[in-house]
This record gives sequence, structure tokens and C-alpha cells, in this order.
Amino acid sequence: MPGTRNLASLGKRLTVNVSEHLSTPTAMSVHLKHVGPADTVQEQRDRWQRKRNRAARELAETEQRYCEKLELVTMYFVEILKAKGTLRQDIRESIFSSIKSIHSVNQTLLAYLEEGKFGLGFETFCPHLHFYITFVDNIETAFKVLQVQVKKNKAFARFKKIQEARPEFRGLKLEELLNLPLQRIHQYKHFLRDLTENTSLDNPEFQQLTRAVKAISEVSQRIQDNARSHENHLQMHRVQKLLKGRKTKVLAPGRWYIREGWLRAVPINGEDAKPKMFFLFSDILLMTKPCHPLHPTNSDKFECQALYHLKECAVDKVFGHTKSQGGLISLTFERGKLLLMSSDQEDINDWYRSLSSAIGQLKSRSTVVHKRDDLSRKPLRSNEEETIPNKDGHPYRRKRNMVEREEKVQTVNPNSQLFLPGSHSTASKRMKLADTPKESPEEPQHTGSTCVIL
Repeated sequence: MPGTRNLASLGKRLTVNVSEHLSTPTAMSVHLKHVGPADTVQEQRDRWQRKRNRAARELAETEQRYCEKLELVTMYFVEILKAKGTLRQDIRESIFSSIKSIHSVNQTLLAYLEEGKFGLGFETFCPHLHFYITFVDNIETAFKVLQVQVKKNKAFARFKKIQEARPEFRGLKLEELLNLPLQRIHQYKHFLRDLTENTSLDNPEFQQLTRAVKAISEVSQRIQDNARSHENHLQMHRVQKLLKGRKTKVLAPGRWYIREGWLRAVPINGEDAKPKMFFLFSDILLMTKPCHPLHPTNSDKFECQALYHLKECAVDKVFGHTKSQGGLISLTFERGKLLLMSSDQEDINDWYRSLSSAIGQLKSRSTVVHKRDDLSRKPLRSNEEETIPNKDGHPYRRKRNMVEREEKVQTVNPNSQLFLPGSHSTASKRMKLADTPKESPEEPQHTGSTCVIL
């Protein structure tokens, strides 16, 4: 029948098509699709080129939009505020920093990208990354000053609101526009990696793009470090405000906030374990208790009961290794021991990992410091033998041959005394030569004056 023949022919075509895509080639598939080594290499190169073109096109398009937004800030804020004098020069510089220079540099980069000269463009752009570094280091100050001016300077607040209402801004606020350079650095890192990975080694732009990736990544890491440092600073201030009084100082250079939470401190005398609020930092552990809820001023604060230094601490897990309920960890210090318990096993395991990591990093840093001190310390005796002339003009070796010269000196009167510097003739600081080992009588005695070693 005609329908049956059509189904049969359709089945044959499906069989051929399916066999072409099977991972294990059949005779039919090999016969229909034969791929040689040259074709495979060329296909891979074509695939790289398509990815590179896609990344290059997206980079150029986003760079154009980025420059347009930077122009909004420089034209409608920086230039007009400078002409009107609404803000003082130091305040303007604190808010906008080097954004005008960044806009100028990126305009030049955009011209290179539109011509397809990506390697040359970033090679010209990277030496000016110090403008971005200045902007990155100042961004927290910029937001603080901007917030203060919006609250206290009514003229600036009104000006800011009018400018942001322009159709060119498309609903963007000044705070969002100021954050663009930081975001753009991260975008550059990803775009450049895509371009470099899909650029052949023999391409002249490969080395230029590789150097650009390294330079951009360093600035990106700086942004992340600054953001992490700022977040840590906010956490430290928050904890400091939570503590009652001013005796416990949380803010300290080089100290990092790690975590906080409720744990039960098990007393050694056998009393009931009471819940305590613990704050873990990179070098200390605070144990606090909540203040009385009816206290007029400190009802929402904590009172510090103990401060433990982690430098000389050892942490062990007493129980909680298996999938049981809860766990107990032990902290051993020079002058005491602390047992911490929780009914939540996952929570106590997180505390154990955090404490172990903090203690390990402290010990590793102290080990590195000791090694550096040992390397930088000068040896007591130099390996090189220095020579200086004696009274007769003959050279003798310094330090190492001092003993040889002492042996040639005549034996001193046993009743005489040797005075150390700064002794002021006190009996407690005198050293009698009679207490020193006597020389062998077989050695010849030389005539000479008495030798006093200072």
C-alpha cells in the first residue's frame, strides 16, 4: 500500500539520521560522514573564532553603553557642579574622585575596540589603571560624603533629584552610576579571559591580552579585598555596639570577624550548662551573657564574661563525630579549659571547623614570623675572618683568635679582681680570676703586663 511504503521510507531515513549521531560509528555512518584530522583542526579553529567574535562584539557594545553612562556623570554632575559652585572642590573630589579621568581613558579604549584592535587597545588602557585604583580606594568615602551632602545640603539634594529625573538617566541614581567602574573591572576580566582562551598562540594579540588579563585581575582582586575589609569593619563596629561598657575593645588592626552564635558553656564544677553568646574573631573568642531585659539602657546588649586568646589554644572534638544529636568541643588554654556544647550537630561542627581554621592560621603566621626573624638575625661570629693589625704591625685574626692572644698573656695574680662594665666596684658583680680554670703548669709563662678583659 502507498501508506506502508511511505512509512518504510521514512523509517529508513530516520535510521540513517540516527546512525550518524551515534557515539559508536556504524558502517553506514562512517560511509556517510568521514572526518579527517585536517577537518577536525579546522573545525576547532572555526569554533574558537566564533567564540572570540562573540566576546569581542559583546565587549565593544557594552563598552559603548558604559562610556555613555560615564558621560552622564561627568556632564550633568561634575561639570555643572563645578560651574555652579554648589559643592566645594574638596567635596566634589571626595564624591567623584577620578571618574572624569576614567571617562577620558575609556573613550580612547572604545575607539580601539570599534576598530577591532583589542590587544593594542588594552595595552594602551592598562597603564592608566591607576585611575581605577584611586577610584576604588575612595569609593567608601565617596558614598559617605554623598550621603551627608544629601541630608545636610538642600541645594545639592534638589540638584541631584532634578538631574536624576532627566530622560537620559533612565531612572538610574547617582549612587548606581558611581558604582559602575567597579562593576566594569570585573566584566573586563571575564571578557579578556574569553578573548585570550579563543586566540591562537601565534596571534600577535595573544601576549597583549595575556598581560591585560593579569593587570585587570590585580585591580579586580583589590576591589574584592576592599569590599571584604569594609564588610569586616562594619561587623566589628556592630559587635562593639552590642557589648556593654567600653572595657572590651573589639576593634583592633588586623583582626577579622568570623562568626557568632549561642553555645552552652559546661562548668567544670558540675553545674548546669548555661547558654552563652560567643563571638569568634581571628585571634580572640568572646564569651558573653545577655544583660537584664529590664535594664533601662543595656537591655539589648551583652556583657563580656571572658576573653580567650586563640594563639596558645588547642581545640578538640569530644563527641559529635557520628550522626548523633549535638556535640561537645574542648578548648585548652594555658590557664584553663573551656567546654562548649550544642544540641545541633551541624552547628557544633561549624564551630569546630571555624575554631580550627582560626587557630591554624594564627600558628602558621607565628611560624613564618619566627623563620623570618631567624633569617634576618646576624650570626654571632662571622664566617669571614677579618684581620686587623696589632701593635707590632702584624695582622691577627679578630674574635676567633682572641683566645690565642689570651693564652700568650702572663698569668694574672690570683688575688686580683676582674671588673665587668657598669659594676661600680660592687662585690656582687665582681668575678675573681681564682674561680676560673687554672692554666697547666707545663705551659711556659711569659713576662708581661696584666690583661683586663672588658
